[in-house]
Amino acid sequence: MSRAAPRPISAALEGLAATLSPATALAQAQAAWEEAVGPVICAAARPTAERQGVLTVTCESSVWAQELELMACDLLTRLNAALGEGTLVRLRCRTG
Repeated sequence: MSRAAPRPISAALEGLAATLSPATALAQAQAAWEEAVGPVICAAARPTAERQGVLTVTCESSVWAQELELMACDLLTRLNAALGEGTLVRLRCRTG
């Protein structure tokens, strides 16, 4: 009788985390954020709220908030590619 090789615990935890995370647009945006915007922006800003397609992003400074406002169209395109077209309609950046 042959036994299957043990499965890495990381695979089991990833599966568990996927079932536990809420299926809200905010949770999906937070999960896709770093891949969509890159590590530099991810270090300076993070999605903190979503309401009716408007994603609020909290930035570490007003300079970052202004920069992300200028990049909003491109960032929304990238995020919607990961989340599904039309999920997000506007990016609102603030400092926090």
